[in-house]
Amino acid sequence: MKEYKSDKLRNVGIISHGGAGKTSLVESLLFNTGAITRMGRVDDGTTIADFEPEEIKRKVTISAALAPCEWREHKINFIDTPGYADFIGEVKGVLRAVDSTLVVLCAASGVEVETEKVWKYAGELNLPRIAFINKMDRENADFYRVIQDMQEKFGASVLPIQVPIGSEDSFKGIVDLLKMKAIMPANKQGNQYLESDIPEDMLEAVFELRQKLIESAAEADDELLGKYLEGEELSDDEIKKGLLKGISQSTIFPVLCGSAYKNIGSQQILDAILAYLPSPEEKSVLGMHPISKDLIERQTSDAFSAMVFKTTADPFVGRLSYIRVFSGMMKPDSLLYNGSREKAERVGNLFTLRGKHQEALTKVYAGDITVVAKLQETLTGDSLCDKDKPIIFEPITYPKPMFTMCIEAKNKGDEDKIGNALHRLVDEDPTFKVVKNTETKQLLISGIGEVHTDIMAERMKRKFGVDVALSNPKVPYRETIRGSVKVEGKHKKQSGGHGQYGHVWLQLDPLPVGKEFEFVDSIFGGSVPRQYIPAVEKGVREALTGGVLGGYPMVDVRVTLYDGSYHNVDSSEMAFKIASTMALRKGALQAKPALLEPICNVQIDVPASFMGDVIADLNGKRGRIQGMEPIGQGQGVIKAQVPMSEMFKYAIDLRSITQGRGCFDLNFSHYDEVPQRIAEVIINSAKKDKIEEH
Repeated sequence: MKEYKSDKLRNVGIISHGGAGKTSLVESLLFNTGAITRMGRVDDGTTIADFEPEEIKRKVTISAALAPCEWREHKINFIDTPGYADFIGEVKGVLRAVDSTLVVLCAASGVEVETEKVWKYAGELNLPRIAFINKMDRENADFYRVIQDMQEKFGASVLPIQVPIGSEDSFKGIVDLLKMKAIMPANKQGNQYLESDIPEDMLEAVFELRQKLIESAAEADDELLGKYLEGEELSDDEIKKGLLKGISQSTIFPVLCGSAYKNIGSQQILDAILAYLPSPEEKSVLGMHPISKDLIERQTSDAFSAMVFKTTADPFVGRLSYIRVFSGMMKPDSLLYNGSREKAERVGNLFTLRGKHQEALTKVYAGDITVVAKLQETLTGDSLCDKDKPIIFEPITYPKPMFTMCIEAKNKGDEDKIGNALHRLVDEDPTFKVVKNTETKQLLISGIGEVHTDIMAERMKRKFGVDVALSNPKVPYRETIRGSVKVEGKHKKQSGGHGQYGHVWLQLDPLPVGKEFEFVDSIFGGSVPRQYIPAVEKGVREALTGGVLGGYPMVDVRVTLYDGSYHNVDSSEMAFKIASTMALRKGALQAKPALLEPICNVQIDVPASFMGDVIADLNGKRGRIQGMEPIGQGQGVIKAQVPMSEMFKYAIDLRSITQGRGCFDLNFSHYDEVPQRIAEVIINSAKKDKIEEH
């Protein structure tokens, strides 16, 4: 591939709800630019962008894929992104690397949940957006209904610059509202087209839409507005100038239409990208000095700076880092500086990827995207720069993982491999977390949703040869006492020679929640010699690790040693330790033992219209609502305390209740007593598990 300077580059993220046809559109765009010689199909598993085995199997995009192509002396870096909610982290990374977005909608389904989300994310970064209404050949396709849907959700600044000729089976081309020409495919492949006159029956509607387009273009530019208000006619170039300004300021969102499957409208997308979307040269970036924290603005011509926006773990090549260069230039075999980690980083070969196919690059100018293998210190979100002109960019913000599962190796010899594989996957995906629960002794993985964790398990087997099983995590229950009791423990054994003798009187009292354990020595007069008191405490502590109800750790207990006796010859530390353990277990059974469960603070962000349904569901999960309030833009926040045992599958429940629009954050709050009816079930299950273990 040739070298391209900043003004000849475009970086476009292709975003949408799953199933709108992004990956098929990428095939069509690559085919029209000559980057590929035949169009693959998602159903056949032959597309350039969906090449991972998990994607081919499920027929959905899971990982963002780079797809560069050349068109009219320009290079366009398309990045195909997932449309499924579990992989929103991939979209977040891509949006930091691109200068604009192409939002794809299905002509039959219209604006769907993930479309709303990605539109909002692009808006937060002030990225120019053009939209493409795809699948005009599909049953129930309705261009004008989708436009109305978009305008209701995204505002009146959504403007068609094309309209379809026919729909469903009769869809055969498009009308360009600027050229005022009908555009029809000239061959079966659709990579050539003919321009002709607009069909008579469409003229009235087309003129009306063109007039709205001219008005919006004029409003975007004061000079044009003055001319328009004076009754002068705007030329095509002036209309384009107004549109370009409105699009760059995110006050106009042009809409195109077509069919990726039939390859109608793709060349017009390519032309619109060059005509209306900004080159990297038109945009400066803001960063910060890593030490002084002063704001720094970088133009493309300034000293080198870049950001890693995606990382993949390859078992053969190692770590692959996708890098967006913001300023300066990057060459192979050079030494860079990681400003985020204050470490030097040696860069080897530079290449680009089209799906999984590599192509070497000799130079990468500002604005371009490159891939580098085997960076030692650098992870997703890190900033690269010249050491003498350091800069760090704001890290990428990712959603928190909301779905947790226990993971364990299926084969006994794989326990060591599992840690390395998980470490590599955490490097690859910032929305994937791993933690070892010290109480339950389980290894836990967390992702955005159930599909996310399932796919990570599949990747572990495919990439690292580790076959794993996923199961629901154990709840770290605890036990306590609700009453006070005095109890005796005596260990006496005679079997020839030295015997064993230890004798204690303990008082057990409940402590306030969170105080864990307190040991009090109240011995007077030497009824238990001083050298045996540490053994008493040790015996008590050991007994507390497995309670009397379900074998869970016992907490919030004060144990007072207040009396006992000893034997000059037969007493020993071991004898007192055993006596203390016996006393504690016997006393716990008499002191109204109770089962405790972890309670979590939960904060849920949902559209206000779903708040009633969410609260009703939380009540059914034994939740206590702490408060709710509106947070603007039709959204509300609910704060509640809910038992942890009810929250493991909450990501699935919330998605179902809110049609995918809700999200939540969860952290541990405190322990509270389990209701008797539920406690009995938990205790019986724990006893059954213990019998099976032995």
